[in-house]
Amino acid sequence: NNMKYNFELLHKKALEGGGKEKIQKQHDLGKLTARERVDCLLDRNSFDEIDKFVVHNSSNFGLQKRKVLGDGVVTGFGKVNGRNIAVFSQDFTVFGGSLGYMHAQKICKIMDCALKSGVPVIGLNDSGGARIQEGVESLGGYAEIFLRNTLCSGVIPQISIILGPCAGGAVYSPAITDFTILVDGISYMFVTGPAVLKEVTHEQIDFEGLGGSRVHAEKSGVASFRVSSEQEAFELVRKLIEYIPQNNTQEPPFIPTTDIPERADKFLDSFIPGDPSKPYDMYIVLQTVFDKDSLLEVHQDYAKNILTCFGRLNGRSCGIVAQQPKYLAGCLDIDSSVKAARFVRFCDAFNIPVITFVDVPGFLPGVNQEHGGIIKHGAKLLYAYCEATIPKITIITRKAYGGAYDVMSSKHIRGDVNLAWPTAEIAVMGPEGAVNIIFKNLVRDKNSKMVKKLVQDYREKFSNPYIAAEKGYVDDIIKPSETRLRLIKALDFLKDKRDSNPPRKHGNIPL
Repeated sequence: NNMKYNFELLHKKALEGGGKEKIQKQHDLGKLTARERVDCLLDRNSFDEIDKFVVHNSSNFGLQKRKVLGDGVVTGFGKVNGRNIAVFSQDFTVFGGSLGYMHAQKICKIMDCALKSGVPVIGLNDSGGARIQEGVESLGGYAEIFLRNTLCSGVIPQISIILGPCAGGAVYSPAITDFTILVDGISYMFVTGPAVLKEVTHEQIDFEGLGGSRVHAEKSGVASFRVSSEQEAFELVRKLIEYIPQNNTQEPPFIPTTDIPERADKFLDSFIPGDPSKPYDMYIVLQTVFDKDSLLEVHQDYAKNILTCFGRLNGRSCGIVAQQPKYLAGCLDIDSSVKAARFVRFCDAFNIPVITFVDVPGFLPGVNQEHGGIIKHGAKLLYAYCEATIPKITIITRKAYGGAYDVMSSKHIRGDVNLAWPTAEIAVMGPEGAVNIIFKNLVRDKNSKMVKKLVQDYREKFSNPYIAAEKGYVDDIIKPSETRLRLIKALDFLKDKRDSNPPRKHGNIPL
């Protein structure tokens, strides 16, 4: 009996997980073990494990004969870049990382502790799903985790790294968290797997095609980030956490920069093409304006007509939302509205100012967009901007037409500082469309001299920033090369901004 409770032996046994053969199998798949992952993610020697002696208490289907210390998940606390975080790492070598009742309780325990302590939670998911032998207790365990994900939302940052299969109920925890990272070749997420699909709907598709990293990065938008290796995923988390505070009562970290505030890049002054229908690369504008090498793009391959990035201005962390004229002319559509809305709400929850670069000809026209609900989805972005009380700074670089002008952090929805470049066109619609409506009885031939003259008149009258500036809808018209300095000054001025929404349980965002 002394053997059974031998301190050294039990510690050693706990570290072995599912045993040498299973660990070898995990390595053969090109995957790290649960403990190796924790060591790679956290600062050296910073991990304090808890609950390593926990075992399941189930006796169904002979499970009582198979008890493994830790019960398939490694949990504890550690540091990332010197900052406290809570972490759990599912162990595929123990019951395929499946979630049983005690396994779930371990995860719930560290989440409860993280919430009380105000530290981020990072989940490393590698699990075959619910532990079928435990039946409904396993489902109860999932639901308890989902509840905590929801209660932690907007209070402490939650990051999910998918490092294996993630199926059925298991996908809903990452879906509620703030960021989900998928790794090429080893991450899969789906509610219903290929085998069941084949049986029920007769659709044939493999793991990769149904729920691989590429599908979720490009098509579904489930992946915030897609990386090519586990190592890259851990490095990404270390980078991401540098833009985000520990919790919603703190400010994001300040990281000093050698990039001077007064740096003015003159090429921006002639960067916008003279022809309003010509695209340009908004990402170059962002790279130029923000601190050198400080951009981190979120949802890079999804809804590319809008950019959502973290960046820094003179060392201060900010969120960036910007139209990308290279794709769909920078129109707002269903996917880009939802992508940007979620990003704005994250920034608002965690005191990260949002800077918006606008070049939007309107909402994307089309039957599919209308039938797909562009009205309610576009309203999500409008709602997110209206609700946000963080500092909001807006730069109109070129087009700001119609309802899309209102949505994109306009003065009217509590934009704090709204600036325009001389190339800005703020109008109800483009000159051609406007002339077709205002003079519809006169317009027979769209290419006639008269029509061209009317278009030119409209452009001079409305398609410029000066009327908006006369009415105070933009605070200033600035040289593009001054943008960096003006943003830094505005951000400094707004750093102690306080604003609040009417008291309520919560609003009813148009979902």
